[in-house]
Amino acid sequence: MMEDTLRGAGPEPGQETLRSRLVAAGVASKAVEVSASRTPTGLEVDAVEAAVSSGTECVVGEVRDGRVTVTVLPLLADGRCFAGDTR
Repeated sequence: MMEDTLRGAGPEPGQETLRSRLVAAGVASKAVEVSASRTPTGLEVDAVEAAVSSGTECVVGEVRDGRVTVTVLPLLADGRCFAGDTR
């Protein structure tokens, strides 16, 4: 599901595009974390990542140069998938 959802977002999706596609695919909004698609100075990032928490682990997908990679990682100690701000 994660791979198909991210692949369908296009080769350089924005943060809100990934978030809305995952929610539309049935993932609870609170379970979705998405990395920034722009730097603080307004430049595009090299890759954007989205993570979905299952409560015990994270399914993390990355879109870089139009290619999608998905992996499963453990939750961080605070119960999230990413460290830092994922607004």
